Amino acid sequence: MNKEIPTLSVEFEQRISSTRRGARLARLLAERQIQEWGVPYGCEFADAVATVVAELAANAVLHGRVEGEDFSLRLALGDVLRIEVGDARGKCRPARQREMPGIAEGGLGLVLVEELTERWGVTEDGPGKTVWAELRWPGAG
Repeated sequence: MNKEIPTLSVEFEQRISSTRRGARLARLLAERQIQEWGVPYGCEFADAVATVVAELAANAVLHGRVEGEDFSLRLALGDVLRIEVGDARGKCRPARQREMPGIAEGGLGLVLVEELTERWGVTEDGPGKTVWAELRWPGAG
């Protein structure tokens, strides 16, 4: 794995159809992009990125979908890899569910995100929201 950290911020951004296929495409695009940035497919970091993107994109499609609107995927590489998934529906903040008992079916996605990332959160931006997560880039101090 290329352990050098780029000195300049590098970004990838794409608007994607708010469908299940779109959520799958977001994961595939993220996997491909981090490969281009030097992370081999199938390593622990690549798997974590794929899981986080899959969960955030699935949430955007299931809970943030507005008819006729796409969601966005943005990856920004600096000292950390910042993943942002934006959708058109605001005022629908995901709840952090830390306790396993009583978790609703399908409610484990953000628990996974919390476990795999350094930090994550939600930013309200106009009519929509962006859920973001940060992972330490391999080899970063």
